[in-house]
Amino acid sequence: MLLQYYMVLSALLFTIGVIGVLVRRNAIIIFMCIEIMLNAANLLFVAFSRELGDSSGQVIVFFVMTVAAAEVAIGLAIIVSVFKNHATVNVDEIKSMKG
Repeated sequence: MLLQYYMVLSALLFTIGVIGVLVRRNAIIIFMCIEIMLNAANLLFVAFSRELGDSSGQVIVFFVMTVAAAEVAIGLAIIVSVFKNHATVNVDEIKSMKG
């Protein structure tokens, strides 16, 4: 496959993620859209790595996936805590992060 196909798919996924972050108000959906954006960047790293014949892009993807996993674990813990205190995960209804 051509590199341009991967670039178009990555741009499409990234655009879907950005639109989801800007439009949706549910914190879980926002986290999912952030993950879509990270995966779009990962797809581009792997595509360029394959095109150039260098494995450094795949190493970067490994580190991005590690950071994304940590972000999901911490983010979901924060969302559960906020839900326990405010009984909602809608970001418009949560006024402050005070305890």
